Amino acid sequence: MPVPVPQQRAVSAAETSHGADLTLLVIEDDPAGTFTVPELPAAAGTRVRIRTARNLTEAGRLLTDDVDCILLDLALPTGSEARSAPAEGADELAALKHVLRIAPRHAVLALTAEDDAELAAEAVRVGAQDYLFRSELDGRLLSRAIRYAVERKRADVAHHQLTESRLRAQENARLERGLLPTPLLEGSDLRFAARYRPGRSRALLGGDFYDTVRTPDGTVHAMIGDVCGHGPDEAALGAELRIAWRALTLAGLCGDELLSTLQQVLEHERESEEIFATLCTVDITPDGRRAGLCLAGHPAPLIARHGQAAQLLPYENGGPALGLLPRNALPQALRAGDTPWPCRQVDLGGSWSLMMYTDGLIEGRVGPNGTQRLGQDGMVAMINRQLAQGLTGEDLLEAAVTQVRELNGGELTDDVAVLLLSRDQEHIRRPGPNANRGRSIPRPRPEPASPMAPANSANAQRPPL
Repeated sequence: MPVPVPQQRAVSAAETSHGADLTLLVIEDDPAGTFTVPELPAAAGTRVRIRTARNLTEAGRLLTDDVDCILLDLALPTGSEARSAPAEGADELAALKHVLRIAPRHAVLALTAEDDAELAAEAVRVGAQDYLFRSELDGRLLSRAIRYAVERKRADVAHHQLTESRLRAQENARLERGLLPTPLLEGSDLRFAARYRPGRSRALLGGDFYDTVRTPDGTVHAMIGDVCGHGPDEAALGAELRIAWRALTLAGLCGDELLSTLQQVLEHERESEEIFATLCTVDITPDGRRAGLCLAGHPAPLIARHGQAAQLLPYENGGPALGLLPRNALPQALRAGDTPWPCRQVDLGGSWSLMMYTDGLIEGRVGPNGTQRLGQDGMVAMINRQLAQGLTGEDLLEAAVTQVRELNGGELTDDVAVLLLSRDQEHIRRPGPNANRGRSIPRPRPEPASPMAPANSANAQRPPL
């Protein structure tokens, strides 16, 4: 019958016994009674208490939380049979492997005969911290070996925990990086740029989320949102909402119908009824000149048209944040033909740049005492100054986030997400020479480049972190 494995506490005595008395569990079975543990001198005020077990079953009972080190006789039989020469092919380290299995967090010293040096070295390779020869054993040597073994085991455990922590961090980073969006804009004349900075330390993913998708009819759909809170639960909910938005958009939903469905998704996925999310969606027509704008408690986007200063899009008639409506209010409103999130049509023009952002960009502190917020007006003024400096695309977004952080006097505590969609009339692709043959094609008058458009067309990619 196998010996039951004693329950190991999360942190063994060997990991916490700095400067305290040590407990040594001796596991040996000497029928002649010739082996005795030598008297152990105290070192630096630390004494060693000794317990003795005659077999592995008894050792399992004596292996309590306060044991720091185990001294194991490698000649100990693993069964109830008397000590005898091991059979040919028998595992001479079976007892050691058993002890390592039932005491994975304890330091182990292997005790063997002097002519078994190879076996002793193999014991260390298997997992023992050190080995001792019976004929050379004395109190001073054993006392020092115990302390070295305990410290070595403590270092091994710390190294193992650090390695596990690093592996978990790498796995989390890969997972979070995989949840960041890759915009689907193939075939679109619009240019894309984004910046994303989570507020959590060492995180890649926060509660802010965004995405951009071009559907087969040529419409470009863009979205940005913010889940209240800053923890991993909020980051997970943001990723769920983003993925749901993309799936619903590709399925043909948009505007208030899409937001109503996302409201239901949030209600089912959130941890508590206090959790809500703001959202802004923009649906840009295939010709790139108009867009439908829906706001659910979210700041209005900023647009820069050629020859005009950057300004906020109209934000009247915006609806509440997702999750704030009572659970039965939305179905009643839909049945009545009403919608909490009306869609407003906006004229964009020929060349333009549209910047969507989360409140982390506008809620940073400003002023000598840091008592004021940057706000939307401050953000618009800042963007106009940077446009006057000739900044565009990725450079513009990087400069904006950097300046907001500098005005705040340090790192921002909230998540920040910013995306920029631009249309440059001069770079709109023309039909091929064989297209529409037989009739003239009116060519629109070229308009100057969008003031915030990047110099080169941006490939669909995740934003730099």
